[in-house]
Amino acid sequence: MTVPHVRFTIERIRTVVLVAGLLLVVALGVFLTIGRWRSPFNRRDLPKKLGIDIQQEANGFTHAEFHAGHAQFKITASKVEQLKNQRYRLHVVKIEMYDPAGGGTDRIEGSEFEYDQQAGTAHADGPVEITLDRPKSTQSSAGKKPATQTATSQKKSATPDPAGKAPAPDQIHVETSGLTYNQNTGVATSTQHVEFDSPQGWGSAMGASYDSQNGRLVLNSAVELNTQHGVDPVAITAEHAEIDRNADLCRLIAGTARYRHGDARAKQATIQFRDDGSAQELDATNGLVLTTASGGHLAAPTGSLQFDEHSQPKLGHLEGGVTVDSDNNGRKLHGTAPTAQLEFVSGGVLRLAHLERGVNFDSDEQTNAAGVASRAHRVWESPVADLAFRDSGKGQVELDSLHGIGGVVVTSESQRGATAPAHARMTADDVKGTFGPDSTLSTLTGVGHANIEQTTETGARQTTSGDRLEARFTGAQAADSKYRAQKANGPAGATQIDAATMVGHVVLTQQAATKPGSASGAAAPSALRATAERADYEGAGELLHLTGNPRVVNGGLDLVADKIDISRASGDAFAHGDVKATWFGSEATANAGQDPASTARPGPGLGSQGPTHVIASEAQLHQATGEATFRGQARLWQQGNSVNAPVIVLDRTKQTLVARTANAADPVKVVLVSAANAGQTMTNGEQNKSGAGPNKSGKPDTPSVIRVRSGDLKYSDAERRAVMHGGAVGSVVAETGDATTHSSEVELLLLPAGNHAGKDGGSAQVDRMTALGNVIIDSQGRHGTGEKLDYSSERGEYVLTGTAAAPPRMTDQARGTVTGGSLIFNSRDDSVNVEGDGRQTSTETTMPKKP
Repeated sequence: MTVPHVRFTIERIRTVVLVAGLLLVVALGVFLTIGRWRSPFNRRDLPKKLGIDIQQEANGFTHAEFHAGHAQFKITASKVEQLKNQRYRLHVVKIEMYDPAGGGTDRIEGSEFEYDQQAGTAHADGPVEITLDRPKSTQSSAGKKPATQTATSQKKSATPDPAGKAPAPDQIHVETSGLTYNQNTGVATSTQHVEFDSPQGWGSAMGASYDSQNGRLVLNSAVELNTQHGVDPVAITAEHAEIDRNADLCRLIAGTARYRHGDARAKQATIQFRDDGSAQELDATNGLVLTTASGGHLAAPTGSLQFDEHSQPKLGHLEGGVTVDSDNNGRKLHGTAPTAQLEFVSGGVLRLAHLERGVNFDSDEQTNAAGVASRAHRVWESPVADLAFRDSGKGQVELDSLHGIGGVVVTSESQRGATAPAHARMTADDVKGTFGPDSTLSTLTGVGHANIEQTTETGARQTTSGDRLEARFTGAQAADSKYRAQKANGPAGATQIDAATMVGHVVLTQQAATKPGSASGAAAPSALRATAERADYEGAGELLHLTGNPRVVNGGLDLVADKIDISRASGDAFAHGDVKATWFGSEATANAGQDPASTARPGPGLGSQGPTHVIASEAQLHQATGEATFRGQARLWQQGNSVNAPVIVLDRTKQTLVARTANAADPVKVVLVSAANAGQTMTNGEQNKSGAGPNKSGKPDTPSVIRVRSGDLKYSDAERRAVMHGGAVGSVVAETGDATTHSSEVELLLLPAGNHAGKDGGSAQVDRMTALGNVIIDSQGRHGTGEKLDYSSERGEYVLTGTAAAPPRMTDQARGTVTGGSLIFNSRDDSVNVEGDGRQTSTETTMPKKP
């Protein structure tokens, strides 16, 4: 399970911070300083000083004005001409305006000025240079060295100034032409190109106006600013800019900032400043778009940033529908949220992004490893999401955690090559993911109604739920060595689960896929359902370990053990320690007691209709085949019939039972009820000692059970037949109430289900037993040998046969040996019949019974 890649989002949010800083530089460092410093145009008596009282041409003109013993301004001109219509022309003009507090000096220099006394305007056709000094009070108010000196030195080193016109650290330098000042309105305008240079940056605009009465500066169009953010160059352009000195506002229209990591665009942006010139708040309206060099894209209709006293961002807000898009190195991301809140720590470093009112991340990833193309599509949905960041060095941050609350849903679809897609869905009330280097998912924790639904590429479906989910992730390259070539062939593979833990009321369901080629309408394999207090997932082996009273129900099989492992790939289950299982057969069988209309189909066992019970040290359930294998002192019983063996295998699909051993000292042991005592019921394979009524001869009905020891057992419920071989044990030993036989093989035929069964569906009963190969029988003092022995439990009759070369033989210690074509022994009347050579002979031997 993985969540969407969010490295792009970090870059977007960092961009918001950077743009705010750049806009701050524009307003604070270039334009607002003009308004906040002393403006040479904000003097209504300036035209008079420039020549109102001049009546003739004069050379070397100088005029100074003092107030309270301090110079206010000084005007010098190399030459003054009086023109017609109350107009005057001044040549090589220099105007110096002094700070009354003894601070810096502002200067205006131009080759020629013309003053129209009647219109009240002053105009300079040629170039004009304006130099503004920082006032003394501003320089010393904070008692600190201006932070812009570093930026100035960086700029100067990057852009040499051979003409020596670069401003000093405390100056702003402006150049333009066609400057006109209106004495009546106090507005200075220019329609020509304007260039400016300051410690914070340098740039230009086409046309400008300054309203000295209202403190409003307007840059008409084609606004450009070059500055630096740290050591990185930044270029800012705008269609239009306005600075309101009185309101401490800077407004940009269609502004764009370009920098090393991308660019930012805002249709309208406003910066609010404090009285000391530090930025207080930035507002962007009518569309904010941020783009990174890697293809990332962040957009919001409106956005704002709040700054601390050092002009560093501390809070941010985006609203109106925030969208995030990226396409980087085979990974595409699209995210949406109505609003986003940003929090910053000291130095303007981003620490938290809070998204709410419906958060959605949608990602697509394409990889190519060793020539195999893979894709993954993931979706994150939550009402609220918090993204926390950490410092990654070099002035950058990276994602530290992603926290969703209020109900989180994460879905994914992945496909490798031409295989079928695999689907997954995770839900929880509260989900938190932590991230490692390069913003790769490291851990994921889901709390409250945690649930995971998965469909593998083979079509198997699995659902796991619990109170709390904890998962640890690793890259596909580390998890699978065959993908180690990815770095050379393409981007890294998708994140995979390395380990996971689900705790508290764990419930797992798993449905295996229908086998390929199955007939249309064929029933799907039965679902597996498991419960436990804890489930641990091991990614390397794709195993789920269940502990804390684990229990598995599968196709009518109910199994408990100390620990149960379930394979995610195959759906197989492995039980360890004190295994106890009850097989009810099909689901219809399990529900038969509650629904009389249900058709009760017996499960695999020993022919009875009741449940089959098994205990063992270990067990394995094969989901695809329907087999259940029990190992380690395994014991199975179904009503009165039972099997003990080192290994017992039940096949639900084939309705078969197989038991085997490889140790002669630990044979397969089978106990089956005989049809001779139909009125009796057995418990766990033990004979009922209550007895039955005597038969017509006055003797009790025996045997009541048949006990067999062998090397293996194969039973088919469809054939009602059990076959046993000597195998590792050497020979098959069968014991009835009257006889014991040894042979190479024994075949047992059970009566059809329900026929001659005990009351209320008693144990399945043996109808016939056949022993084959080197048969030896011992019964009531008789010893017989042959090649085949047939036993009918209903008649109590044994038929021993042999071959022409080795006919059957029976020895009676008191009366000798009997042989013939076949020897028939009746356990109920102790008679022996001998048949052979086409004639029937009868020898009756009465043996004294022991008291």
